[in-house]
Amino acid sequence: MKFKSILLGTLLLGSSATTLANECEATIDSDDMMKFDTSAMTIPKSCGEFTVTLTHSGKLPKTAMGHNWVMSTEADMQPIARDGLTAGLSNNYIKPDDERVIANTKVIGGGEKTSVTFDVSGLSSDESYMFFCSFPGHIAMMKGTVTVK
Repeated sequence: MKFKSILLGTLLLGSSATTLANECEATIDSDDMMKFDTSAMTIPKSCGEFTVTLTHSGKLPKTAMGHNWVMSTEADMQPIARDGLTAGLSNNYIKPDDERVIANTKVIGGGEKTSVTFDVSGLSSDESYMFFCSFPGHIAMMKGTVTVK
């Protein structure tokens, strides 16, 4: 009986650790139609770090239909995208060392994937956050809200 209790406790602990790990990550798909497969995501404040994996299920190369995932405050979103135009593809359409960017992935093309892991301790549930693609012209259709709970 004691063995069953230990085994059950181990399984329950393992299960909650897996649940917590899953809450601290998200996968977002992009495609050749300039769309993310979601327009909202939630980051639990209980996560020390959060990982976003971006996939591109399209076929076009990153020079024609590249996508990245960028997170910032809502107020900084448009200025970051505007400054990214001059930064170019070699900088993933993000101005180097742009302190307004909370996290970003590299630009990927069809069939590729990338991820970014970032610290969430400085995020506030009182702030309005957004995610978007900074590839030129994509922000109009490829954006969403980030809620910190």
